[in-house]
Amino acid sequence: MSVPSIAIVGSGPSGCYMAQTLRKAWPEAPITLFERLPVPYGLARYGVAPDHPGTKAITHQFARLFERENIRFCGNLEIGRDITLPALREHFDVVVLTLGLAGDTPLGIPGDTLPGILGAGRLTRLLNDHPEECESPPILGERVAIIGNGNVAIDLIRLLAKREDEFSGSDLSPQSLEWLRAQQVRQIEVIGRSPAAQAKCDTVMLRELSKLSGARFSLAPGAELGIAQQPAEQARLDALRELLEREQPAEGINVRLHFGKVPRQVLGQNSVERLRIAPSSGGEEQELMLDSLITAIGFNEHALQPLHRDSLYGDADLSCGRLDHGLYCAGWLRRGPRGTIPENRADARLVADAIIAAVNNDQLPLGKPGELALPAHALDYRAWQRIDRHEQQQAGSQRSRQKLRSRAAMLAVAHQQ
Repeated sequence: MSVPSIAIVGSGPSGCYMAQTLRKAWPEAPITLFERLPVPYGLARYGVAPDHPGTKAITHQFARLFERENIRFCGNLEIGRDITLPALREHFDVVVLTLGLAGDTPLGIPGDTLPGILGAGRLTRLLNDHPEECESPPILGERVAIIGNGNVAIDLIRLLAKREDEFSGSDLSPQSLEWLRAQQVRQIEVIGRSPAAQAKCDTVMLRELSKLSGARFSLAPGAELGIAQQPAEQARLDALRELLEREQPAEGINVRLHFGKVPRQVLGQNSVERLRIAPSSGGEEQELMLDSLITAIGFNEHALQPLHRDSLYGDADLSCGRLDHGLYCAGWLRRGPRGTIPENRADARLVADAIIAAVNNDQLPLGKPGELALPAHALDYRAWQRIDRHEQQQAGSQRSRQKLRSRAAMLAVAHQQ
């Protein structure tokens, strides 16, 4: 039986899990992962908090795809700019888009375009040394608000409140650490719509906050704890109670938790100065004095990306990830910005199973070569390995790696012989 030629656009967890599943189905199929950056692994490299090396370690599993499973990596290429999507579809039987969602969802309230508002995605990429975020780091100031009470918001609390010695073993760079020091954050207000019992954060994330030696936690007046209806909700309340009842340090960053509150308006002349919030169920508003505001309420497609899912619909069925005949999507691009890396694995397998079924049922004609002419600036996996070795060698004793912070620096190392 002939096998399909497959192009996967995006080399983050969804793309790698997709390649992994399709390789098991077709050991001889030509499979290529295209990545717009010179380096692979997307969300695992730039979206996971830098002080969670255990989560980032999934990349060791992905490396086996390129080193043992004959999966081809083509980096430093953006589909839609360097290579058109029609050209890709012309040369591959199956094209799968696993681009993720890099845009931060706006608040959608008056004043939400004021300077001093930034998204959690942008801040996480900055702290992970993403080459597109390092050139213009923002200034947070002493008083910061975080909108959201999911895992991303908890990540930000932890990163902003950690002491320097608590980053040992992470891949937080000296430059990012220096940026954190320069902010001099003293007060963090965390505003979440849900009561504490129904907050979107995992219990293990709340328990991790209890390990911070330089943060003092308190409930804001009127914060709603809610009533636990499920064991997971009771565990969340128990973890919160432990966090609040622990011995609080005499000095440190004050973190105040506003459960059951929503933002109504951002106020300020030339930048953020105040945030007006109110109970989710209605009631009296209050104002918080701020220097900056971070949104952690979800992600969407980035305005500058050349490919947008909704413009690609043909013979579409998103329940199985099909956008058009031979064109699929997986991960957050298919189902929206929710779920952990393991959930992206399940999503990739669901879409991969649909692709396998379509091929096995002769619903997709085969025979396209799986090769096309690439621009001279394309990078292969060996180039990434040179970057990878360089970053690990530069890490020092307290870090797992020291990322290269610009595309130019990556390319310089990639081309070394």
